[in-house]
Amino acid sequence: MSVWQAVLLGILQGLTEFLPVSSSGHLVIVPRLLGWPDPGLTLDTLLHLGTLLAIVAYFWSDLWRLFRAGLQSLRQRSLADPDARVAWAMVVATIPAGIVGVLFEEKIEQLFGVPMAAAAFLLGTALLLVVSEMLGSRQRPITSISWFDALLIGLAQTLAIAPGLSRSGSTIAAGLLTGFRREDATRFSFLLAVPIVLASGLYQIAKLVLDGGGTTPAGAVVAGMAAAAISGYLAIAGLLALVRRHSLYGFAVYCALFGGLVLTGVLR
Repeated sequence: MSVWQAVLLGILQGLTEFLPVSSSGHLVIVPRLLGWPDPGLTLDTLLHLGTLLAIVAYFWSDLWRLFRAGLQSLRQRSLADPDARVAWAMVVATIPAGIVGVLFEEKIEQLFGVPMAAAAFLLGTALLLVVSEMLGSRQRPITSISWFDALLIGLAQTLAIAPGLSRSGSTIAAGLLTGFRREDATRFSFLLAVPIVLASGLYQIAKLVLDGGGTTPAGAVVAGMAAAAISGYLAIAGLLALVRRHSLYGFAVYCALFGGLVLTGVLR
């Protein structure tokens, strides 16, 4: 894969990681439509590290505040601080996806070579967004999060291991279904990406080192990660501004149309 192809995929990754339309699904389908080589799970994961940089840059003060609150709660053995509850909820919500990723890694990796599967899962993302908008009360602040809420959102995040099922879409949908305000559910979804993306990225890097390196040139990977970081930062700011006033129905329509066009062969 060339540098410019990696850059374009990085831009695509950055935009679609945070917009609820599935970055992994796009990274499976778009290269096939353009006749490019399959980027594979490794490049997909490393591009996700680029978007991790975007999250850390955008939410640095929030992440530092939550980290300090989490440590303080350990010393005081108390969850009275709302920030501490959110911090530990992130830990709880990360566990299900970590377990599923380890247990089903090989089967998941096989799906990354099947564009039709990714297209079908895009329809699942559309359904999740529609149902959550229809049924969610959107009244609760994220500081009221419970262990049950965190576990439910964490289970929703496991769905996104399959390409086409959006991580942000599934976790935002779960947040809406548990009654959180749309902006709060969106912010929590973004923050929740930090531990799971970091863990999967480091795991893939370790595998690359042990296997003697991947097939994509290092320069292309770095360029793609930089593109993902920049476009991801812009996507975060854009979606947070959008959800303050608008629903997610537009993204559901996009996922349904794109997935449907691929499945019916209109896009091939």
